[in-house]
Amino acid sequence: EQGPPDLDEVLRNLQRKLRAMFGGGPGGPRPAGGEGGGAPRLPNPGLLVPVLLLLWAATGVYQNDAAERSVITRFGAYVETTMPGLRWHLPWPIERRTVINVAEFVSFEDRTRMLTQAEAGAGINSAVQSRRSDPVQFAFSVRDPEATLQVVSESAISEIIGQCRLSFVLETGRQEIAQRTRDLIQRTIASYETGIEVTRVNMQDVIVPEQVAPAQKDAIKAREDRDRATLSAQTYANDILPRARGLAASQLEAARAHKDRVVAEADGKSTRFAALAAEYQRAPEVTRQRLYLETMEEVLGA
Repeated sequence: EQGPPDLDEVLRNLQRKLRAMFGGGPGGPRPAGGEGGGAPRLPNPGLLVPVLLLLWAATGVYQNDAAERSVITRFGAYVETTMPGLRWHLPWPIERRTVINVAEFVSFEDRTRMLTQAEAGAGINSAVQSRRSDPVQFAFSVRDPEATLQVVSESAISEIIGQCRLSFVLETGRQEIAQRTRDLIQRTIASYETGIEVTRVNMQDVIVPEQVAPAQKDAIKAREDRDRATLSAQTYANDILPRARGLAASQLEAARAHKDRVVAEADGKSTRFAALAAEYQRAPEVTRQRLYLETMEEVLGA
């Protein structure tokens, strides 16, 4: 709780005590036998034990880097996990320190032969990337967490590939297969409390047997031709449909305008006829004469 001791002060005290034990003073060590050349002076046994204790305590000072976490155990039992910085713990054999890097990404590659959903054999080259996310679980839960991760990865890839068809694996399904495999690996190792987080799974290559490789190439080429024809048809449809919709819209607008004009003309004629019929009822002879004169004027004027 008081923090680590000051190393400079420890070294100065150690030097002073060593000089005192072996007969040294401020000016350096004195002759072993004095002026008379007597027997050498032995170190004081009472000071030897504190010096050894200081040396033993100094071995418990350590430094954690920014990416490191130290798991401290006391007689094999977990005590604490220390963060980055200068730290101190009770030295061996009371406490032990296990250093775990939680920022380093560790990856391994694996090549496995397996069967797809249609019982077609394929060789899968995959790469799994991970990091140590929980120092305590990584140190205590499983004997060899990274070896466990490799075994779980092989099993997960086999399970996911066994649910897919070979054509899906070879063409568009690699990204989906990689994501499903990563999720399955993470769920499994999390249940084991390995303290490992899987960050990425890459499907690097898929190798089919030589006997079926030509047929598989032909099938892939046929699918590419189909996709190309589909894309061409879609492009044509995207070009012709907007033009057809535009032409249909213009024709509809023209029909609406013609209808409005014909209706307006009919309304005008019916209105004039109704007015003329009213006048005829009031003065038939005059109206008949006027209509005759207007008609003759139009005929003769033309």
